[in-house]
Amino acid sequence: MLIGIPKEIKTMENRVSMTPGAVETLVRRGHSVVVEKGAGLGSGLSDEEYVSCGAKMGSVDDAWAAEMVIKVKEPIASEYKYLREDLLLFTYLHLAADEPLTKVLLESGTTGVAYETVQLPDGSLPLLTPMSEVAGRMAAQEGALHLEKPKGGRGILVGGVPGVAPAKVMVLGGGVVGTNAAKIAAGMGAKVTIFDVNHARLQYLDDIFNGRVTTMTSTEPNIRAAVAEADLIIGAVLIPGAKAPNLVTKGMLATMKEGSVIVDVAVDQGGCVETIKPTTHSDPTYVVDGVVHYGVANMPGAVPRTSTFALVNQTLPYALQLADKGLDALRENKSLKLGLNTMKGKLTYAAVGEAFGIDVVTPDEALS
Repeated sequence: MLIGIPKEIKTMENRVSMTPGAVETLVRRGHSVVVEKGAGLGSGLSDEEYVSCGAKMGSVDDAWAAEMVIKVKEPIASEYKYLREDLLLFTYLHLAADEPLTKVLLESGTTGVAYETVQLPDGSLPLLTPMSEVAGRMAAQEGALHLEKPKGGRGILVGGVPGVAPAKVMVLGGGVVGTNAAKIAAGMGAKVTIFDVNHARLQYLDDIFNGRVTTMTSTEPNIRAAVAEADLIIGAVLIPGAKAPNLVTKGMLATMKEGSVIVDVAVDQGGCVETIKPTTHSDPTYVVDGVVHYGVANMPGAVPRTSTFALVNQTLPYALQLADKGLDALRENKSLKLGLNTMKGKLTYAAVGEAFGIDVVTPDEALS
């Protein structure tokens, strides 16, 4: 199969979907790989490294002309022209928060396989996990940074100092993002509270943190009370493939302290804070009712070398299956099949259909 690796062009996005080592693995399996010139530079990977591993370097058009295109982020408007019926696209899509892209994928007939909805039998999301780990850890870092006065924050040191209380950090969601955010925030010395609806998950978190964080059931009264006290809120809610629920409403913002900070990692799925909107690394924050909002939708892009290697470690086995077997890989691997979101003008992921009122068929129906 001919595989294309285009350069990511989303603002300040420096990740790349395949490392030279991954390309070498694909080439050894008999596939041809075209990498857009300069695609790996943001992650410290040179064109020469790709060539030495068997890749051909080409233009953006060359990369998108491949049978299968592997990306990191969803196509943006300037890339819509490359979508077509005979294309297999393997990338993060996050369609439930992107109606224009959903419609373009359906109109073009592109087969879109989304990293974030590939799901193992135990319910885990293997291709979302590495970036969730990165984003969760970064959320605590970015929150701490933006609590500083020059960044618009209250002027609070997250860990405090002897005689002065640390920051109160509220983490909404006890999954991969939330756990990693809590780990870093607690490590900084913050007073951390994690909220989740799953009591078994709260029990697990209570055990692993050994009393270093507080766990709370995610109810509206509990959230409302904690919002008023929080210095930093980290949004870490995920419903696979679906739009995130708004847990922090605009009305709650009026109770928050001026200069407090919200970092909503769920922004690429619509966000769990009502007032959040996507921002970029070049202009990451804005203020609503005196509260600093950080809504960067591709947070791991700020640490591209770490993120690229972490992502490729997980995506390569699935990319190999798709390259070796084409659509049969979806038929044979139930976990990979759950990644199918669009195919030949049909939407195959129920949560996206619910978000936009679009009829949905099952992946099996689309593949038959």
